[in-house]
Amino acid sequence: MITSALPYINGIKHLGNMVGSMLPADVYSRYLRQRGHEVLYICATDEHGTPAELAAQEAGLPVAEFCARAHDQQKAIYEGFQLSFDYFGRSSSPQNREITQEIARELHANGFIEERAIRQVYSIADGRFLPDRYIVGTCPYCGYDKARGDQCENCTRVLDPTDLLEPRSAISGSSELEVRETKHLFLLQSKLTDEVESWIAANGDSWPVLASSIARKWLTEGLQDRAITRDLEWGVPVPADTWPELAAEGKVFYVWFDAPIEYIGATKEWADATGGDWRSWWYEADDTVRYTEFMAKDNVPFHTVMFPATILGSRKPWKKVDYVKAFNWLTYYGGKFSTSQKLGIFTDVALELLPADYWRYYLMANAPESDDSSFTWDLFAATVNKDLADTLGNFVNRVLSFSRKRFGDEVPAGAPNGEAEQQLGSQIAELLAEYESQLDALNFRKAAQALRALWSAGNAYLDVTAPWTEIKTDPEAAARTLRTAINLIHLYAVVSEPFIPAAAKAIRGAFALDGDTRTWVSAEEARALALVPAGTGFTVPPVLFAKITDEDLAAWTERFGGGQV
Repeated sequence: MITSALPYINGIKHLGNMVGSMLPADVYSRYLRQRGHEVLYICATDEHGTPAELAAQEAGLPVAEFCARAHDQQKAIYEGFQLSFDYFGRSSSPQNREITQEIARELHANGFIEERAIRQVYSIADGRFLPDRYIVGTCPYCGYDKARGDQCENCTRVLDPTDLLEPRSAISGSSELEVRETKHLFLLQSKLTDEVESWIAANGDSWPVLASSIARKWLTEGLQDRAITRDLEWGVPVPADTWPELAAEGKVFYVWFDAPIEYIGATKEWADATGGDWRSWWYEADDTVRYTEFMAKDNVPFHTVMFPATILGSRKPWKKVDYVKAFNWLTYYGGKFSTSQKLGIFTDVALELLPADYWRYYLMANAPESDDSSFTWDLFAATVNKDLADTLGNFVNRVLSFSRKRFGDEVPAGAPNGEAEQQLGSQIAELLAEYESQLDALNFRKAAQALRALWSAGNAYLDVTAPWTEIKTDPEAAARTLRTAINLIHLYAVVSEPFIPAAAKAIRGAFALDGDTRTWVSAEEARALALVPAGTGFTVPPVLFAKITDEDLAAWTERFGGGQV
């Protein structure tokens, strides 16, 4: 089972969101499916909370209608990126409401939810209590002047609204705020500290350092009891059968409480839509399901501490994550991508500029795993032109075009394999094993390097054998070279599919192979390079990757900025 952090509903996501969760989860899902695993890849839009209400207000729409439209817009973009979700749900679904309320009741029955009277910020100008995200101000820790009342986007510190300096209403901008008493539900995380610590001790050592260090930092600082309800019109309602007074006041669960539960809720949405068995993935599944979560580093505390505390406190055998793959930031010329401030390249615009495979490969080849990575147009163009257009695309085109010109529309037979082909087969088998090991380990930059090395091996083989010279003196040797290279092309199509699915499909479609349902290539098959037999018909596909020109770079830099944020 694979989940990626839920993209928030308030607007189209930028490339940083894509590379930090959904895209690597898709690459991994595709790879595992190709290797024969049963995979369930689940995601959803995260639709509750203050930003959804504010975005709906700005759009002049009821919040339910705004979220429905925004969900459809995001879903279409992710389909454009060829993300292979088994289901892409909505956190506002009835299934998530049902399961969130069920878990809340279980936590309450086990003594881990408590009703408390608290003093909360009230906006006189707006005539309402303000949830945390409705309050903005200056972070007392880093000085960021657009920090929200629940978390600073800049330093990732979790905050309370009263921590902010110079606070103001996000609705009206008014600083005419006062503190009044109201009641809310609190999750008693402090009572679950030992259990969370034990769980992380048993599991966290296998995670990337980025994920485990953030989780342990939170534990070191101490788990605090957290309010899990808010005064909002839009959210999962507090169940009236358990908290009648709060339900009558219209309290809803806070988004950070119900959003992770939507992983379960979306799986139930999938099951209700397809007839699948959602409980087999989530209930009493610790020994039968391997669960991997993908997220950017700001989401790590919620997934490694808060959500596990919720699950542990329910005392029910819900599946807990086995591996947390966390990412650093992708920056735009060193500055932070930001949906709210509209900085950087957004996914809808990216697809208007170039097909998805260009972005998929670039983002994975430069994934911010060990540290932050910076998007620049020059690096993007260099990666596309060198790796995709020259190394892969040119290899495919020149081999098939030359073979067709000299030997017709079928794979030539040629001479038996010689020493060069044997060496190439051994090299390809080794490089394929490296590619597999890096994907198994979820090292995406290194996997992209291994894939690039596979593509480069074909070009190096052509440089040595030079079929355009061989054809003049030894046509049978040239035919052997082309037969071998054509088999390499088919191998590339199979194993490149997790990164560049559209190009992989186009390459495979060039071969008239009956019943070509192969999902992977074994080491033995890689050594032999004989999966496309002589006599197989083929066509020359259209240009797979067009080069990015200096004119393109100039136009895009002028439109989006370069070196300025």
